[in-house]
Amino acid sequence: MLLAACFVMPVFARPFTPKDLVSLARIGTPTVSADGHWLVWDQREIDLAGNTGHEGLWRLDLQDRGAVPERFAIRAGADDSAPQFGSDGALYFLSSRKDAPATVWRATMDGDAPAQVTDDHDLAGFKLSPQGNALLVWADKPVGARSLDDTGTRHDDKQVGPRIYDQLFVHHWDRWADGRRSQLFVLPLAHGRAPGAGRAIEGPLVGDTPSKPFGGGEEIAWSADGRTVYFTLREAGRIEPLSINFDLFAVPADGSTAPVNLTPANNAIDTLPAVSPNGRWLAWAATTRAGYDSDRKQLMLRDLASGRARALTADWDRSIDQLHWTADSTALYVTADERLDHPLFRIDIADGTVHRMTTQGHVGTVLPLPQGGVVYSLDTLVAPPDLWKLDVNGLVTRLTAVNAATLAGVDWPTTTRFSFAGAGGDTVSGFALRPADLAAQAKAPVILIVHGGPQNSQRDGWSYQQNAAAWAWHGFAVVSIDFHGSTGYGQAFTDSIHRDWGGKPLTDLQLGLAAAIARFPFLDGNDVCATGGSYGGYMMNWIEGHWPDRFKCLIEDDGVFDTRAMTFETDELRADEWDFGDQPYFQAPGEFEKWNPVNSVGQWKTPMLVVTGEKDFRSPPTQAIAAFTALQLRHVPSRLLDFPDEGHWILKPGNSIAWYEQAFAWMDKYTRRHAQAGE
Repeated sequence: MLLAACFVMPVFARPFTPKDLVSLARIGTPTVSADGHWLVWDQREIDLAGNTGHEGLWRLDLQDRGAVPERFAIRAGADDSAPQFGSDGALYFLSSRKDAPATVWRATMDGDAPAQVTDDHDLAGFKLSPQGNALLVWADKPVGARSLDDTGTRHDDKQVGPRIYDQLFVHHWDRWADGRRSQLFVLPLAHGRAPGAGRAIEGPLVGDTPSKPFGGGEEIAWSADGRTVYFTLREAGRIEPLSINFDLFAVPADGSTAPVNLTPANNAIDTLPAVSPNGRWLAWAATTRAGYDSDRKQLMLRDLASGRARALTADWDRSIDQLHWTADSTALYVTADERLDHPLFRIDIADGTVHRMTTQGHVGTVLPLPQGGVVYSLDTLVAPPDLWKLDVNGLVTRLTAVNAATLAGVDWPTTTRFSFAGAGGDTVSGFALRPADLAAQAKAPVILIVHGGPQNSQRDGWSYQQNAAAWAWHGFAVVSIDFHGSTGYGQAFTDSIHRDWGGKPLTDLQLGLAAAIARFPFLDGNDVCATGGSYGGYMMNWIEGHWPDRFKCLIEDDGVFDTRAMTFETDELRADEWDFGDQPYFQAPGEFEKWNPVNSVGQWKTPMLVVTGEKDFRSPPTQAIAAFTALQLRHVPSRLLDFPDEGHWILKPGNSIAWYEQAFAWMDKYTRRHAQAGE
């Protein structure tokens, strides 16, 4: 089903700009009808003038080889998202208008006007029961709320007087704690309506389901018979930010008894519950080391009849991050980082055999099909996400090209993978990107992109935060390195950054940059800048004091300047404690000070652009202000870029354009590109 009609062929070569980047439509959650006929997904369209985006639903007829995607269930002025097919064949989705609550709506595939399903309670998400007779919803409500009618009081930006707290969290990710928790409620569903305020089912538990800030429906599952709900929850305590003990709970859907903890013996992470279509198995992902959120997530399997559980991937040294049952209940689709890629795998439950299903690139959303096969999103460094289909015979078909018109004529950079001997002689991998318009024998100034995490990867995937193609369009060659601590190379490689934030990773960056310059003649080794966000921002501050003569300029985004202050200012306390020795600062100050950029400010000399978001409680803006202050006191050319309405990431379209404009101008100023332009 190659949709030739939705592809726009390039008619001329042109650059890829930051405006192009932020204007791209973004594919969201897909769903498929029980008969495999209709594929529906939500898609975010960008409103540059309004500096925001709007969600809408699209559908594709999978039984028509000539079909093209079309807008569906359009409600004027509404944002529609999270589509799910019900057992009645209708499509249910979350819908809201400006300043109105988000509620569940229903539409038939034959074009009937959408109808509201739930009353006007502001919902964050929902899941239909397999039998179609109940609706599981979640919403932020006061602790202990018995129904959706419980509203309580909350802090807001217009209140008079102080916010008052007696325990942490005080703030989390990008917002202040307001006294509410994300909680689960069940409503009866009949004839396309689920009226009323529902019933809470979490009993005495206190925590967020789904978890915050990134949890969603993947942390909640219905049993096959619709009688039980499984969910993930980290029980809140006096020092909740120190805990990563997420457990799996089972509770009757009618809330008649309190939830039962299915994983009490594991003090680490248990998450992503998924019940097999035949109702026999409960699968989930679990780590084994308490306090370490980047530990390897293994695939676990529990026989729901006997209660016996086993690890299915104990011998596979990769960490899974999503899982989905095949329609026949014999295997699961999972994704995991794998040496610069993030492929789709299938794991047979009989013996745990792992089969890689996709080649290069980053697989995002995954949707098994009722008749076999799977739909998934795929993106790379030079291609934003689109939907693809892998059928039961192994045939791969592209289903969408949602940004074909926007990207028509773009001349993409050339991407090459390379490897080298890094710290300790270990093999380390990376990418180099050559600008598309660079003359045959010419050299380009280099931008070294350092990824965040640090337990993450600068994989072959699309990014809106540090988009390699956008840097290459502006005339810069790009180098990235998966330094020690990165994911996709086995858990020992990921663990190796423990108590070594500024050690092996810096060595890898030094050796990797040298190896890339030696291998790729288009890299101008005398004209290099570096940029990084989060941990990458930390590395910019660390480079200032420990590799100060290598770069013409640095761009530090939401990084760590003072590890001592950071351990008391950040929100998720446990992550910092683990990385610096598995102890709080006051018990082991030497571990933190060993890798503290503030201790080498006396060597700072490289011009630096410092970026922060005022709503960033992961790497608080005080860290950026302190770094900028140090640069100013040292008389180092510097600039502070502050976004009052952003958190740890730059998300709004206009702000993203401004970020790239400032970053490009900063690098232009300190490289030969500036001199060549006669500026």
